[in-house]
Amino acid sequence: MGNLFTRMKDSITADLHEVLDQKEQKNPIAMLNHYLRESEKETEKVRKLVERQYRLKDEFAREYQKAQDMAEKRRGQAEVAGKAQETEMYEFAKKEQEEYEKRAERLEFARQEAIEQLESLERKYEQMKHKLKDMHLKRMELMGRENVARAHHQMNQVIEDTADKPYSKFSEMDRYIEDLEYKVNSSYYRNTFDSKISQLEKDMKDTEEVTVK
Repeated sequence: MGNLFTRMKDSITADLHEVLDQKEQKNPIAMLNHYLRESEKETEKVRKLVERQYRLKDEFAREYQKAQDMAEKRRGQAEVAGKAQETEMYEFAKKEQEEYEKRAERLEFARQEAIEQLESLERKYEQMKHKLKDMHLKRMELMGRENVARAHHQMNQVIEDTADKPYSKFSEMDRYIEDLEYKVNSSYYRNTFDSKISQLEKDMKDTEEVTVK
């Protein structure tokens, strides 16, 4: 009966381990690892967007400076054309100056907007990095707890499985020795019984002879 229960227990344990292996993807740490990988991908995407925004901001700044320089250049040229009384050239230079000034104004607005957007992106990006770091730490904590839980489970199994075995082994040994002693004593008793009876018969005969005399 004991062997039957042992086999049943081993079978159930094996089935349980198989189920746990099959359901590994439902393990909290496995799920967290998956979520971490996805979060890392999203964080990397945001990092690239932040870098792109930096490039856009710098490009706006360069274009703004070019427009400013051209506006200043056309202003100076307009003054020269005006002094020379070159009406057509003056009008062209003034029109160009106005176009460049409008472009510079538009570019400055876009640059300022890009700076604000960049600051917002950087704040969000920093929050994502902190969140990602927190998740990594949480995974480490869960892994530590899982390791301790698994260790306790395995130790408990060893303790439970071996708790009664030493005593049962001693009991088995005691029974074995008792059986062996019984067998030895029984064999000795049987082997000496006949000789003892013979000796008794001889003693009784000798006694009878002495009495008759």
